[in-house]
Amino acid sequence: MPRKTLTLREIIDTLEAHYGPPPGPESSDPFELILLENVAYLVDDTRRLEVWTTFKRQFGTKPANIREAPTGAIAKVIERGGMQPERRAEKLKDAAEIAFTEFKGNLRSVLALPEKQARKALMKFPGIGEPGADKLLLFTGTLPVLALDSNGLRALLRLGFGNESPNYATTYRSVQEAVAKQVGNDCEWLIEAHQLLRQHGQTLCKRSSPKCKQCPLFTKCPAAPQFARA
Repeated sequence: MPRKTLTLREIIDTLEAHYGPPPGPESSDPFELILLENVAYLVDDTRRLEVWTTFKRQFGTKPANIREAPTGAIAKVIERGGMQPERRAEKLKDAAEIAFTEFKGNLRSVLALPEKQARKALMKFPGIGEPGADKLLLFTGTLPVLALDSNGLRALLRLGFGNESPNYATTYRSVQEAVAKQVGNDCEWLIEAHQLLRQHGQTLCKRSSPKCKQCPLFTKCPAAPQFARA
């Protein structure tokens, strides 16, 4: 891929000028963020928030309460959150069990661990891989890291950061290494960057049929000529 021409900050400033200030996270609590990750699957943000709000109202967010709730009752409440509600309910209960038995119901204690140990602890939970652990550490204000979902990762790849590999984790690490010197230590700004890159990947820089000619980065994106011809 051709050499990138924009810095990370230039990209984020351009996206904010185009989309406006992004919304903040739904929570800064690590256990709530884990529940939010698992409560729905392959649904849009509006539906996920609806299901999450209903779940919280019914069961709360304390590990002790969720682990005691019947799986079927949870599944019924989160049914509108996509496929396999029973499986998602099991994941929520698994998360509660891990939090309760291994961390005494207090995931804030995990955030006080050294970085490697904190990542390892967070990745014990269902639905939390390396990108998810990064997101938790960032959204809780624990670590200034540019957490990326698949949408943000795709956008930065097309803008010339890192190299794509058949292995998602390898691709993720490649992009992380490529942006490392530009990340800085401002968690608030990095959260905005995460949200804007995610929005950009969902809205214009889509996996298939990206809307390059509508993109505010079109003239400086190394990948734009390839997709614009398609």
